[in-house]
Order: sequence, then structure tokens, then C-alpha cells
Amino acid sequence: MIEIYPEILLAKAQKRKLLAILLDPEKLIVSQISDLCVKINVSIATHIFIGGSTFNGSHLDELIIEIKKYSNLPVLLFPGDYKQISGEANGILLLGLISGRNPDYLIEHQVNAVPLLQKTNLEVIPTAYLLIESGTQTAVERVSQTKPLERNNVEYVCQTAKAGELMGNKLVYLEAGSGATNAVPFEMIVKVSSTIKIPLIVGGGIRSLEQIQNAFKAGADLVVIGTAFENDNTFFE
Repeated sequence: MIEIYPEILLAKAQKRKLLAILLDPEKLIVSQISDLCVKINVSIATHIFIGGSTFNGSHLDELIIEIKKYSNLPVLLFPGDYKQISGEANGILLLGLISGRNPDYLIEHQVNAVPLLQKTNLEVIPTAYLLIESGTQTAVERVSQTKPLERNNVEYVCQTAKAGELMGNKLVYLEAGSGATNAVPFEMIVKVSSTIKIPLIVGGGIRSLEQIQNAFKAGADLVVIGTAFENDNTFFE
């Protein structure tokens, strides 16, 4: 059984940078997964995340089974809500949207997820999820009905991230949102990474290899690429 979180901790200790490709199950077609995985397998990706803000959970098992046929990378659920749970994955980021104040995304979805999680062997990784203002309304903001944290209020973002760590979360995820106009600011990544001790994930609005490298230099332990790879699955070539 793959132990995902210990490996993330080890990579952080060794200063090895990690990269996840985020796949939106609403846009996946089973017959195209084998070709997609060929592209993923030759990339620098270390993880596959799967999930979306509006996916209803249908055929998720089938999609993940197919992905695991063609790739040995660990598959982590990145769920928009409790319906996006599949025991076929290796683990799940149990997200708490601590940047917002909508109780559904702070506790309700997590409570509803418990009966489903108890039927699986998923590795559950509690994750403090912070939505950062990105220049446009993203799907996360629209669906969760929460406002993102202001991108120029770095100190408050640091406080929020540290609160997430002190509450027992194992990861902090700074998210600009799918299709974001602007990625999470370099200065914010620097300051958050120096404020917390747990691994830092950064995603949203990253469209180039240079932006990936800049996020790593700023202190991100794991960078997530979604839309850029979705629009061009030769991105890493």
C-alpha cells in the first residue's frame, strides 16, 4: 500500500519538489485515458489529483481504475464535495475551506463524507484549503459561495495558513482557482512557506514551466497543474 503523506514529508525534508497533474473527471473520457497517461508518465509529475468543483461523482470509480491501469503514480482525490469519493484512489485530500466562512465547506461535507470514507482504505490527508483572489471569479468561489482572501493581504493569509496548521491539518493548499487570471503571488508563497512547518501546495493560474519553477523557488513543496495540461497535454514536452 502506497504511503503518500510520509513520502511528501520525506520529499520536503530532502528538498525534492513534487508536481501533481489535476484531472477534472467531468472532462475525462475513458477511451482517451490511456493516451493521456502516456503524456503524464513522461512528464515530471509525481502525483495525479482528480476532482472538480461541480462533478456529480458518476463513473468516478471507472475513471480511476482506468488511470491506474496505465500509470503507477499515486492517485489522490481532490473533491469538490463528499460525493466525489472513490475507494479506487490511493488517498484523499480532506479539504477544509478555511479561507471562507461557509459551514458546508468547513464541516458539513466532511461529516457527510465519513460513512463513505469508512468503507474505503483511502489514506486521508487533512488539508487546509485557502482560496486566493486571482482576478476572476473561479468555480471554487462560485460553488462554495465564499470570497477568496485578498492577494495583497499577505499577513492575513499567513495567519490563516498557520491557523490551519495549528488545527491539525497536514498540508496547506494555496489555491488561485481553476482558470485563474493570476497565480498565487510569489511573495505570498515565500511568506506562507516560512510561517508554516507542514508541506505547502500551490495551484491555480500556473501556465508555464517558468511559473512552476518560480513557485518552487518561493517555497512550494508541491505544485499543481490543471488547466494548462488540460488545454495542452504536450505541455511538458
